[in-house]
Amino acid sequence: MVRREDTTRNLGGMGFGYQSTWGADGRAYVMVNDGAGWADPATEFFNARMWAVRGDVENAQFSEISNFPSLSYATRPREAPRYFGIGLLAVRERIYQFLNTLDRAEDRPRHWTGAKLIYSDDNGLTWFNQDGSTPVIWQDWGEQSREHFAFFNEPDNCFSMLSILQMGRNYSANRDGYIYVYGLNGNVDGLMNQLVMYRVPIADMLDRTSYEYFSGWHSSGAPMWDKDIAARSPVHVFPRGWVNDTNLFPGDLVVESWLPSVVYNEALGVYMMANAGIGCGPDGTEFGKPSYLGFWVSDTPWGPWRQVHEETAWTPGNDPASRAYVPRIMPQWIAPDGKSFWLAWSDIKGIREFGRDEALMTEALAKAKTPQEHSDIELDFLRRYMPGMRMNIQRVDLKLD
Repeated sequence: MVRREDTTRNLGGMGFGYQSTWGADGRAYVMVNDGAGWADPATEFFNARMWAVRGDVENAQFSEISNFPSLSYATRPREAPRYFGIGLLAVRERIYQFLNTLDRAEDRPRHWTGAKLIYSDDNGLTWFNQDGSTPVIWQDWGEQSREHFAFFNEPDNCFSMLSILQMGRNYSANRDGYIYVYGLNGNVDGLMNQLVMYRVPIADMLDRTSYEYFSGWHSSGAPMWDKDIAARSPVHVFPRGWVNDTNLFPGDLVVESWLPSVVYNEALGVYMMANAGIGCGPDGTEFGKPSYLGFWVSDTPWGPWRQVHEETAWTPGNDPASRAYVPRIMPQWIAPDGKSFWLAWSDIKGIREFGRDEALMTEALAKAKTPQEHSDIELDFLRRYMPGMRMNIQRVDLKLD
């Protein structure tokens, strides 16, 4: 795979994450974390917000899913649990969205502890909790449990960060009737770089008891599946050394290291995975050096995965100061012949300077008299310190054997 630097462009959309799925209505749905998305003018800062995309790369048009349950910084108490959009899938006229959440640790980086599942049957107009109730409830600290979450406080906090296999428009390229979900095996190096996964019949996505976890390989070479999460086994292991063990900001979190983007390339009959590890500084803090970037391919959703591209210093635009973050293969923008696709990412170059001066923002926020002023101040600081915190995209060409 070859990254085409000459095709790099900025599609706006302040924030990061950009997990994407291709809906039945022809639109792609994209989740933006920690930002304002494509709002113009930007009026709110969201932990997570969903947007729809029509058109190709040349004329992409973005519209807000305004009925997505609000996670605005301005309207939620600062001490409330945060929810960030991760695994996303459109299948059989339904949209599933996982949102992950953190613990309250103060003496170490905060860990990802759970994944809440919500869904919509009308292209984002109405949203339901996993049990079918509406409106969506963002559980407070004392209310978080497996009763309300798909995963919560699992062994080593596995499956608290999730990414879902994309298989064409409305999951139409799927042939075996299963949804495949990838997760990280924990929050620390040695676990976070281990990729675990489960499968579930499409009709049973809301039923945790129907989940089957990859548990290793049979002597025949076939994959084994087990309904006991304790029997899980890594389906792939990424290099160690790319997970931070401390943070730039007090009380901050272990970042999204090794959360993959997995897409089925129907034209070539191959599964493609993009993934990145976070470049750590000598003190163990995040983004001390450029990220790791890799691409892998497989004949099946569970591997084995063969690496076809590696960069130990991912620097789009050949900028050594780049801190490219969370690569995503956009499922709606794979070429008809399968020989190229578009990769999206956010560049948070400037985050260490932002961390150095964060007290200035805190001081300014204390003077805000209204929620709108609060959002305006936060957005202004982020724009000035991290102008690359947006949807950057680039074409990637496949060189076939």
